[in-house]
Amino acid sequence: MKPLLLLPVVIFAGILGMGGHALFNKEEGLPSTREGGVAPGLTVSAFPNAESFDAATLADGEVKLVNFWASWCAPCRVEHPQLVEMAEEGVPIYGVNYKDTPENAAKFLGDLGDPFAALVQDDTGRTGLDWGLYGVPETFVIDGDGVVIKRFAGPITEEILDKIIRPAMEEAAE
Repeated sequence: MKPLLLLPVVIFAGILGMGGHALFNKEEGLPSTREGGVAPGLTVSAFPNAESFDAATLADGEVKLVNFWASWCAPCRVEHPQLVEMAEEGVPIYGVNYKDTPENAAKFLGDLGDPFAALVQDDTGRTGLDWGLYGVPETFVIDGDGVVIKRFAGPITEEILDKIIRPAMEEAAE
């Protein structure tokens, strides 16, 4: 058998190996330059019929979550029950509705529940850029001084809540 005939098999096996590593290696997340630094400012507009928040709110001495979401985002629907659960436990969650219409966002919250202590609208995506957003949903754990302790890109599942978000909140409370 000629060695060149084995080359496609070796290449295919290598690609499968790299794909498997990327798929199952959950320790690696998307890097964030925001972790360890003060939360960026907010270039946002008010959300109709909702309490607003600003950078001073993020440094009010309390551990909190900032969640970027949109009604058009399917993974945002997946994570929403976990946000509602945390809000019912008393975790303050500040929502940033990302590039969405207030009407669609209000319907989303009306259908699924509103877990947000306060809510703002990022109409242009400027705040998302300033925060280093890859997409929605993304959640940031903020300590009482307004410092980003953890950034999590993707929907918060029960497993993520227990293994990443809650430990980061504990760290933020120290």
